[in-house]
Amino acid sequence: MPLYDTQAIKIYNSLSGEKEVFKPINDGYVGMYVCGPTVYSNVHLGNVRTFMSFDVIFRYLKHLGYKIRYVRNITDAGHLENDADEGEDRIAKKARIEAIEPMEVVQRYTVDFHNILNRFNFLPPSIEPTATGHIIEQIELIKTIIDNGFAYEVNGSVYFDVHKYNETKPYGILSKRKLEDLIHNTRALDGQSDKKNPQDFALWKKAEPQHIMRWPSPWSDGFPGWHLECTAMSTKYLGEQFDIHGGGMDLKFPHHECEIAQAEACNNHSPVNYWMHANMLIMNGKKMAKSTGNFILPNEIFSGDNPHITKAYAPSVARFFMLQAHYRSILDFTNNGLLASEKGFYRLMDAINLIEDLKTSDSSSFNVAEWKQKCYDAMNDDFNTPILIATLFDAAKFINQVKDGNATITMEDLEVLRETLETFTFDVLGLVNTSKESTDSDKLSGAVEILINLRKEARQNKDFALSDKIRDELSEAGIQLNDSREGTTFTTN
Repeated sequence: MPLYDTQAIKIYNSLSGEKEVFKPINDGYVGMYVCGPTVYSNVHLGNVRTFMSFDVIFRYLKHLGYKIRYVRNITDAGHLENDADEGEDRIAKKARIEAIEPMEVVQRYTVDFHNILNRFNFLPPSIEPTATGHIIEQIELIKTIIDNGFAYEVNGSVYFDVHKYNETKPYGILSKRKLEDLIHNTRALDGQSDKKNPQDFALWKKAEPQHIMRWPSPWSDGFPGWHLECTAMSTKYLGEQFDIHGGGMDLKFPHHECEIAQAEACNNHSPVNYWMHANMLIMNGKKMAKSTGNFILPNEIFSGDNPHITKAYAPSVARFFMLQAHYRSILDFTNNGLLASEKGFYRLMDAINLIEDLKTSDSSSFNVAEWKQKCYDAMNDDFNTPILIATLFDAAKFINQVKDGNATITMEDLEVLRETLETFTFDVLGLVNTSKESTDSDKLSGAVEILINLRKEARQNKDFALSDKIRDELSEAGIQLNDSREGTTFTTN
């Protein structure tokens, strides 16, 4: 019997605003789609937190025995600078500023995205489709929406008719907004827009002469709207109706709202049964923003090279820190919080490393079976990782009591304790077993970063002999420096 038959999960569904018992459309199978990054800059920590939440959900569903198809897209075209269908494509703008091809921008930041997620020990999704790889599917969706009477073409662009849709379907069902209120709070069109109404959104945009990224369509040479890609890709790989759709809280409106409208307009039924949204990440009690300096990149956590933190932290420490807050809660990223998490993380790792040396007895003074179910209960309650972590610490405390001779455990219970502790710590939470003594790689990273900065100073001072000497001697030691527009990184052989 698979575990999912004995462990009932409750998921907070953003659509209903309540926790609901999870029942997949097809018994034993789960389809999950999560909105991925727009790859025009380095992935930021808020993105990492969102994807980490769904990485844990993916891991837990797999642990329960579900066969799961997890689709997480890459947005490499169509995402304009604002949600009003105006401005430049974010990737094309970056390409113009740096005088490179848009696909060079996409490649650079897709690689960065994958590298960062690998450092945090993410599992790869089942499928990672791109917007540019599904232009045909998006064009076919637009044709269907037009044929069904919910879109119109003007001057080569195609817009979704929100007012027409709202006559039969409630636009705003996910975000709990009413179209009447949206109309009241929206400025009138200035006469320069092709839209019938400000609330309408683009399905296809005609490309201006200077627009680099363009594809032929029945309406014009242009590009798809941002919202359309997720409907096209989720439908292709998960079907017209699937189990879970996830993303950041900021995507609830308008992005996910528009996805629902598009899918309903095509298929006349709701596309998703459970909508899940991860909450935002703040820093030192304030919104993260590059403009104010209240900002940190993931790599800076690992190197310690940021004024907001006092030292470098191992990736699993940062992961542990983020999982100590529920995915629907706002998380405040602080140095003190990281320091506390580091102590807790190593305390848990030390306890796990003690298990093999524990002496067994004829009886147990700890109810291991009850504790094991509490681990499941935590994750079954809307994937409550902070409660799970607290439960794991109950086991860590008991392990230390056995070690000190103040508690007892049988051989059978010890095996159950070990297996359960390792399963939830490593397989479900995705942590990596390290100890304080095994953080040499992080110390190495810090040392190499110092040498990289010294080499940078040497080059600025035109001391190329010293610059070459640092590079060559690092190479001899098996450390390869890689120079790029973004700076210098390193790899070890």
